Amino acid sequence: MKVISYNVNGIRASLNKGMLDWLKQANPDVLCLQEIKALETDFDLEQFKNLGYKHIIINSAQKKGYSGVAVFSKLNIDYSDKGIGNDFFDAEGRVIRADIGDVTIVCVYIPSGTSGEERQSLKMQFLDLFHNYINELKKTRPNIIICGDYNICHKPIDINKPEKHETMSGFLPEERAWFDKYIDSGLVDTFREFNQEPEQYTWWSFRANARANNVGWRLDYHIITEDLRSRLKSAEIHQKVMFSDHCPVLVELRMEN
Repeated sequence: MKVISYNVNGIRASLNKGMLDWLKQANPDVLCLQEIKALETDFDLEQFKNLGYKHIIINSAQKKGYSGVAVFSKLNIDYSDKGIGNDFFDAEGRVIRADIGDVTIVCVYIPSGTSGEERQSLKMQFLDLFHNYINELKKTRPNIIICGDYNICHKPIDINKPEKHETMSGFLPEERAWFDKYIDSGLVDTFREFNQEPEQYTWWSFRANARANNVGWRLDYHIITEDLRSRLKSAEIHQKVMFSDHCPVLVELRMEN
């Protein structure tokens, strides 16, 4: 099973830039998108179905042009659900669950806290609720891939000039402490199983030629439960794909018969 996760920063804009041509070449079994900023009726689903993505789940935010996640699968989805059971955050379209065989995929777009203290406080609330959601899910679905834009750089290696960002949302001590606790609860950062190199980023500011100079942050992850570690084949960051200010991340797992 090949799964790609990608914050597209507006699916209509990415489609207009040629994202479908890339998708045809990349050919994941499952595509998880964040920040689609669109309703299901705002773009043509048939173009995805024509590439074999017959199973499509969209969870749009109630606020137009904001947030939203989507899952496109060539594999049969046996069960799906939206949200984490919190009315406030679920109205922002942040989570989709999709069960494919014995594997559950959770596509998440964790809130940003960059707009101020109120949103940062809400982000921390979401993080706790989301961790509780995953812990509950693990009781019945032990094989989980949790992919998406976490809006957190976990470790200093995941951000440029870490000493300059310690007071910024996305690299705050409390956010990184949450990530430590999250991983320690029985989860695996798939990319770091294969690559311990610095400067492996997935998001770059639009300012000051940040992307051209690779001055970035690693915000996008495939996190899996410990039960799936033995089935992990590869995990990659595709920095050269440029339909958004983020780039896609990929994980590949062996599927059991």
